[in-house]
Amino acid sequence: MKALLAEYAVFHDPHLAPEGAAMLGVLRQSFERCGYEVISPEGADFRDEIRRIAPECDFGLVIAPDHLLSGFTAVIERLTHNLGCGSMNVAVCANKRQTARILAGNGIPVPEEVEHGARVIKPVTGCGSIGVRLDGGHAGEGEFGQRFIEGEHLSVSLVGSRVVGDACLYYSGKPPLVLALNHQEISIDSAGRFSYQGGTTPVDHERSDEIIEVAKKAVNILGCQGYTGVDIVLADRPYVVDVNPRITTSIVGIAACMREEIADILVRASKGDAPESVHFNCRARYDSSGRVFFE
Repeated sequence: MKALLAEYAVFHDPHLAPEGAAMLGVLRQSFERCGYEVISPEGADFRDEIRRIAPECDFGLVIAPDHLLSGFTAVIERLTHNLGCGSMNVAVCANKRQTARILAGNGIPVPEEVEHGARVIKPVTGCGSIGVRLDGGHAGEGEFGQRFIEGEHLSVSLVGSRVVGDACLYYSGKPPLVLALNHQEISIDSAGRFSYQGGTTPVDHERSDEIIEVAKKAVNILGCQGYTGVDIVLADRPYVVDVNPRITTSIVGIAACMREEIADILVRASKGDAPESVHFNCRARYDSSGRVFFE
């Protein structure tokens, strides 16, 4: 059995390359332990490399910045069995402004969009904390502003199940598998710029049921399958500030502590057969480059 693991940043985005290499390394090792031969694009044209490799693989998974992910995923979907979120759902989540409006319209707490006061300005299409800043001025072209909420930075890592039949995707009817609740280390410098420093996983929290329930609802509303990270600021309620329908840096800490193989979970979930729960042996901290430190 062959698995295509296509990580964009390693060869095409120096800023995100260390993080991308860490995520790819974790996935590669897990798939190899599960008996798969892993193939990854290495050529200059990422899309053409996917087109070349995918037909000979049994499964495919793309990791890329959100604004590029949908197009690359669509190629995977045409040529092999996609282990990630569907391309149409990825396209919705890539527009952060539209995602917030969809969630708010379905009763999910999100920071409201405002034009004045303490605001978080962020790109409409962005990746991680790049371009995100605390700013009372005007949002620029391709940006929008949301009310700044001071609270605890957390994320929930989930895997959504689906089944495939008659060339279409169907929900399996199973709720998304919760892998872990993670603490996020977010710093704000003197210029108001946000910076993601990594996190800790898994974490216990007195409000974990409330946090996880909101994350699961957000994933269901947006139709996310496969590995998904839901970023939350916890204040008077859990506010969803971002939904990432792809592998996130949290995987390096989760895979280091989890008894189950992440490769097996992703394959099973793509067939509508994700496990009911996972188990952890320890807790770990991971930095933004994907280095893991056990606690």
